[in-house]
This record gives sequence, C-alpha cells and structure tokens, in this order.
Amino acid sequence: MDVVETGLRQWAELPTLALFQRLDSSPRGLTEAEAASRVTRFGSNIAPLHEPTNGFGARAWDAVRSPFVLLLAALGGVFVVVGDPRGATTVGVMVTLAVGLRIWQQSRSVRAANALQRLVACTATVRRRADAGSDPREREVASEDLVPGDVLLLRPGDVVAADVRIVTAQGLVVDQASLSGESLPVAKTAQPTSDQRPPLLLNADCLCLSGTAVVAGTATSVVIATGADSSVGSAARVAEHRRPESSFDRGVRGVGWTLVRFMMVLAPIVLVVNGTMSGDWARAAMFALAVAVGLTPEMLPVILTTNLARGATKLARHKVVVRRLNVIQDLGAIDVLCVDKTGTLTEDRIVYSQSVDVTGCLDDAVTELAGLAVHFQDGPHNRLDDAIAEMAVESELEALADAVYDKVDEIGFDHARARSSVVISRQAGEHILICKGDPREVLPRCSGVRIGGHTGDLDELAAARARHLIDGIHGQGMRLLAVAVRSGPARLDRYDETDERDLVLVGFVGFVDPVRDSAAHAIRLLDEHSVAVKMLTGDNAAIALRVADQIGLKTEMTLSGAQIDELDDETLRGVVQRSQVFAELAPEHKTRIVSALRGAGQAVGFLGDGVNDVGALRIADAGIAVDSATDVTKRAADLILLDPDLAVVARGVIEGRRTLTNTMKYVKITASSNFGNVLSVLLASVLLPFLPMMPIQLMIQNLLYDTAQLTLPWDRVDRHALLSPQRWDSRGLVGFMTRFGVLSSVFDIATFAVLWWVFRAGTHPALFQTGWFVEGLLTQLLIVLVLRTPGLPWRDARPAPVVVMGAVMAAVVGVLLTFSSLAPGLQLTSPPGAYWLWVFVVTAAYGFAAQLVKQRYLRRGRGWLVASGAANPEPHSTTSGDGPGLRN
Repeated sequence: MDVVETGLRQWAELPTLALFQRLDSSPRGLTEAEAASRVTRFGSNIAPLHEPTNGFGARAWDAVRSPFVLLLAALGGVFVVVGDPRGATTVGVMVTLAVGLRIWQQSRSVRAANALQRLVACTATVRRRADAGSDPREREVASEDLVPGDVLLLRPGDVVAADVRIVTAQGLVVDQASLSGESLPVAKTAQPTSDQRPPLLLNADCLCLSGTAVVAGTATSVVIATGADSSVGSAARVAEHRRPESSFDRGVRGVGWTLVRFMMVLAPIVLVVNGTMSGDWARAAMFALAVAVGLTPEMLPVILTTNLARGATKLARHKVVVRRLNVIQDLGAIDVLCVDKTGTLTEDRIVYSQSVDVTGCLDDAVTELAGLAVHFQDGPHNRLDDAIAEMAVESELEALADAVYDKVDEIGFDHARARSSVVISRQAGEHILICKGDPREVLPRCSGVRIGGHTGDLDELAAARARHLIDGIHGQGMRLLAVAVRSGPARLDRYDETDERDLVLVGFVGFVDPVRDSAAHAIRLLDEHSVAVKMLTGDNAAIALRVADQIGLKTEMTLSGAQIDELDDETLRGVVQRSQVFAELAPEHKTRIVSALRGAGQAVGFLGDGVNDVGALRIADAGIAVDSATDVTKRAADLILLDPDLAVVARGVIEGRRTLTNTMKYVKITASSNFGNVLSVLLASVLLPFLPMMPIQLMIQNLLYDTAQLTLPWDRVDRHALLSPQRWDSRGLVGFMTRFGVLSSVFDIATFAVLWWVFRAGTHPALFQTGWFVEGLLTQLLIVLVLRTPGLPWRDARPAPVVVMGAVMAAVVGVLLTFSSLAPGLQLTSPPGAYWLWVFVVTAAYGFAAQLVKQRYLRRGRGWLVASGAANPEPHSTTSGDGPGLRN
C-alpha cells in the first residue's frame, strides 16, 4: 500500500470531531487569512505535471539525443578536426534541420494539448469566514485555491476538486468512472470506514477522491489532501516518470549501433590497408574519413523527422493530437491494443432495452408502470431513471400519464433501500403504489406476481423462477430494475417505506450501455491488420462479455482482477496472451497486464480515459487517451483522441506502418548503397594511386541523393506492409546491406575499369573522380525506385510522382554540376561525350540486376525493408467473421 492510500485510509477511519481537530479546522470553515496561509504552506491544488517535454530546452535535448543526430554531430567534429569547413558546414546544416523540424512539431503538439486544458476552468464552493469572529458564508473559489481544512460543499454536477472526507450527506451519489471504470455511480455517506476495509479505497463510503463527479444529492465535506498529496497527485507522479524504452526506441538504437559498428570496423581497415601500402598516412586518413562519410546516412534524422511530422499532420486531420512524435512509429509496431470498455467500445450511457415479466416474455405493462414511476418522481433521477424517461418521451407515455393519472405521494430513493416508490391515482377512491429498484430488494417485499394480466401468489416456485431470470439477465450483462405495484383504497395519511410490502411483482426493466456503431468495424479493421484487441474494464465480467459478443471480439478466456492477484508475473505473461477480456480490474491490474504483454515480447498500445489508467498508459509502447479524460491521464498519454472512435486508432496504426515503411526504405537502401561505396573505396585504396572520390564530392553526392529521398514520406506503400506490425529491426539490415552493397560495388568496379582503361583517366584524377561521382549518383537514385517495393517497380505499388520527380531533379543537378562554374571548386570536370553512353548502359544493367537479386532474395523467405514485429508469427484471430480491409 502506498503512502497516499495509507494516509487516506487513516482519514476515512477518523471520527468527525477528531477529523476537524487534526486538520485544525471547524464546520464553520477556514478564515480567508488562514486559507491564504495554507496555500503558501501546502501549495496550489494543482497536480505536479512537469513533463520532460515541457520546456523548449528539454524538447531540444530530446531531439538532439537521437543516435543518428549524435552520429552526424560526431562526424561534423571530425571534419572540424581535419580542417574541412565545407564538410563540417554541410553536416551542421543537416543536424540543425533535423533538430529544428522535431522541435517545431513537438512544440505544435504541446500547444495543442495545452489549448485543450485551457478550455476547462473549474471552481469549487467552500464555506469560509472573513475573520475568526464573523459568520461563515458560501463562496466560489478557483479549484487550485482549495487547501486542506477547507469545508467543501458538493452539489449535483460538481467535479470533486480534491480528496475530501464527507461530514454530512443527503442522498449523495458520485460517479467514480474516472477512477474505477465502473459505469454506474455509487452512494456516499458520512459514516466513517469500519474495520472491515473495502478492497478498493475509493469504495470507502465517506471518501470522495479528486476527479469524481457528483451525480445526485448534496454533501458537506472537508478537504484532506490537495495537489501533489492527493490521489490524483500520486497518479501525476507516475505520469512524470520517464516511460520505459519503446519498440521504436529499441529499434532505432539497434539500427544506429549496427551502422556505428560497420563504421568502426571498416574505417580502421581502410586506414591500415591504405597506409601500409602507400606509406602516405595522411592520405590514408582521408580515405578512412571518406569511408566514415560513405557509411553515414546523413539525411536520416531529417527524413525520419519529416516522416513523423507528416504522419502527425495526417493524424491531426482525424482529430488526433500527437504529444510524442515517435509514437507514430510505435503505433505501426503494436500487435496488441488494450482498450477500456466504457466510452470507447460503448457510448458511456445507459439506455432502455426491454421489459419482461417473470417468465421472460416481453410485457408492455412493465414498461408503462416504470415510465409512470419516473414521470411522477420528484426526487433526483439516476442514469436508469433518465433512460426510462427518454423511452417514455419516445413512446408518448408522458402525455398519457398527465391526462390519466394524478400524483398522490412519493417515497424517495435511498441507497440503503435501493428502491423508490410513487403513489398515483387513476380513479377516485383508489391509490396505486409503484415500486422500482434493485431486484434483490424488491423481490422479498412481493407476495404476488402478475403474468399475462392475471395475478397469483408468489410462491417458492415462482420466486425461484424470478431469481433464475434475474441471474440470467444479469449474466447477459444487462442492468436490471424490478417493478412491483400495490393497489389499495385512497387515504389521507402520508406513505413511507413501511408501505412497500405485499407488492405484486410485475416484471423487470433491462438496460444496456449501447455499443458504438463503429466499434465492430474498428475491431475487424484492427484484426485484418494483425492487431489483437483486449478489453480491460473495471465492470463485471458479464457486462464485459456481452459487449465483447456484440462487437465480435472472441472470448476464449476471461480473466478477473481477483484471478490476476493469484498469479505471479511469469505465469501472467503466458495467461494474458490467451485472454481477450479482463474484468473487475483495479488500476494496478491494468499496469500488470500491459507489463506482462510487453514482457512476452509484444508491442502494446493502451487506450484509457481515467486516473486509474495512468500507470498502464505510461508503460505502454503507445499510450492513448481521449480528450474527455482527466488532465493527468492526458499528460501521461502519447496521443489524445478528440474523437473517441476506435476506428481513429486503427487509422493511426496504419499511418504508423506507412511512416515506418517509408523510413526503412531510406535506411536499408541507403545503407546498402553506402556500404557498396565503402567496398569500392576499400578496393580503390589498394589499386589506385589517388582517391577515387574526394570526401567533399562524396558528401555532395550523398546530399543530392538524400535530398531526393526527402520525398519518400509521400511515397505509396505496398498493402502487405500495412497488414502486419512493423518494427525497426537491425537483424535484417546487415543481410540487406551486404547483398545489395556487394552488387553495387561490382558495377562500381566495372566503372573503374572503364575509366582506367577506356578513358585513360589514370593520369587524370579529376576525370576519374567525376566519372564515379556521376555513375554513383545515378545508380543510387535508380536503385531506390527498384528496391522501394518487393514487386515490379512499375506495376505494384508504383512510386508516387513526387518521388520520381525528386530523383530526376537530383540527377539533373548532379550532371549539371560537372559542367557548371562550381565544378573546379568541387574538383570536378566535364566527362567526354562517350562516357555518358557507358553511364546509361551501366545504370540500366544495374537496375535489371538489382531486380533479379531482389526476387531471389524474396524467394528465400527474407523480409523486405521492414520486419514483422509480431511475437507470435501466426495470424491473430480476434474477431468473428470477416470484414473489409482498409485500402491503401
């Protein structure tokens, strides 16, 4: 038990007098001076929400610490050391561009999230005195000005702004869904908690925790904890913690270290081989630097950020606020999505379903009596009453009630009796008492039963049948009200609860929280894209299973919070993968479930809206909250949905996969081309008396190539890449680099031979370097169009026009550079006309060969560009039935 829970339990057990004494307060309230003093002592009633991405400096550091940015920064440092200002400037521009883009997008997300928060301004009604001798008065204060000891008055519609202990209460009913996930409100009283402690502290009758809402009744309470000391403050501290490494973080780190290892191995080899053979260690150092330049995908941070920024922009059109930019690719990696039931799969409202008699047959008489009871009820309505009233309006029952019946009396609802009654009159000399309430409370007060318009005795057999029906309807996940009546002669005396006897049981009214129209489609859509959906709810198992059945979520295994408590972490890791529905959960259960799924190797998304979801949101790979969630919950999330439709999440998953696929096109294709260049440089260092390409030329070549690749975020993606989870995976990178890098090097060596023997460039280093510069640039640009898809480049997912245009423009600029006035400064020269024929031949041959190698590579079962991230390679089966897929 944590410190906050221990403290709250102590407050719940104190007698009222001792409570005020410990808080140094009184039922008359604090003085204004004392309240101001306590604000200074305890701080404002604001949860500590200092996030690592809050300030500009923190966001800048978050952008800079990317492994690819650090790699480029180190390379720029090398350029400075060797005295190459042009190389250092080029690297500096790319680093600045990548960091600037990320800070800009992150700042936009923070502003959007803060704007959502500013839309809500909360106040509270307190009892305070001007000074010690004056009378108390009620006044409204900003919620952030509440302090321990304040006497807080609660009325229907109020959001409880601090942890409070109830002192007096009249019919107080509180909605605790944001904490417990329970969709129906609960009653609260001023009675201190007994030694029989409830399993969940929020169930303590005399406590109302911050973030809950008053549905009915009134109460006087005293504030016992605010700000960081409150239950919400405790959750906020969890939200502050830096989240564990996500699948995206692990993948980027793995790919980054793979490239670094290649650099650390090959650059020293070039240095030693060239230095030993030539004896010119200065030239050998330049060769080694060229290798380092060649292996580095310089534009990767920019392309990665551009991809993520475009993904964030597309999600914004679907009313999604992206608070952590990398989460877009984490969405593409998830293979499990954990969702709450209430408000996500359902509409978070209670509606009338049907009315039946005790035999289970539909009976309109039950509906009519329930409607009359609500129509003439002056006491506060709960959510079930509202559902009946809505039904009565639609069926025009209200007009009938006013025309035919008169109200006589009312026996108000209280949670101890769990029922209410109204007394009405239809004809002179007769009163009709209609009682509605919890079947467990109404049934014992019945002595008769009405079936098909006929009334008989409620004997043991009939009572057993009624109880069996009640259990069956509850088992279907429906809420239930019993309706009973008693007719008698008119009287002048008032009615009270003693008159709720010898009733005739008429039947039962059933209610449901309707499933969202889009939920079933969203579940099918996620299933088709290999995302298993798991329902995590604080509601009971019967209701959860009913919803699961309605949305097509298979339920081979259901797990309750009590069952989870009996499992150790290792056993839980195996069980959670086989379960689809988790019910009657406390906050710690949700956190354990997400942790267990991640421990089993799965990438997990979690969608929640309550304070009880903060822990799970923080450790999930992708934490998602709806805009109606508590502030603490939204601060813990990576994405905020302005539309709670689950289909929006499905679109986010697909957008994440598109983003990751287009990023990995650049990573793998560029890494293989660069590796081929390094092999070519290594061979040239043995055979040639000069550098085959100057470092600045290699930098310009890579810059032109990388600039063309800035169009990749807009490229089309093969449908197969969208149908399964995708992750950054360095395992496939090595094989891809070596296979296609060697192929590239073969054509480079052929170009070396032609330049040396055909065009006699051995005595003209500038011609040799220019020849390889042009051939290398054009083949690199072509190979992107060939390798960007596993199929034929012109038939399957054809390249987007902007990608083709980017490649053409880069090729034109590269060729024109050799003829321009900039050529001497870059040590380039104009190749002879015949050489352009060779460039055309070798480029076409290289593209054809790459296509053949690609087909052989795929026939051997190797992945393409991105690696499936599913821990279990077998397809998911989360839905019943087939549904249409999402077209790319």
